[in-house]
Amino acid sequence: MPLSEHEQRVLQELEHALYQDDPAFAHRVRSETVYRHAGRYVKWSVAGFVAGMIVMLAFFSTSVLLGFVGFLIMFLSLVTLWTNLARMGKAGLHDFRRSAHGERAGGVIDDAQRWLRERFHREG
Repeated sequence: MPLSEHEQRVLQELEHALYQDDPAFAHRVRSETVYRHAGRYVKWSVAGFVAGMIVMLAFFSTSVLLGFVGFLIMFLSLVTLWTNLARMGKAGLHDFRRSAHGERAGGVIDDAQRWLRERFHREG
């Protein structure tokens, strides 16, 4: 349902006031998306999973309790990863992948992949 003209004007006034009062916060709000937020948690969950695996492998033979703590870290990291991947959805995963390849479309990694494909492509 579209906003009325009055509601649009009030919203623009509020936005303008926010930019004048706290431009840093306004910029952060404008640039932050659900995808970036969830993507950040995905990165941390992968790091947590690796850390949990290291703890489990390092201490399981000496202390079963510490090995179990490592397993719990791994399990909680996987739950966090799964939750945030579901939050991101397919569109968010595409956005996350694009930001990993560089902010602009056709970033450095895309250029390197394209060069490798062209370099080693054999025509039959």
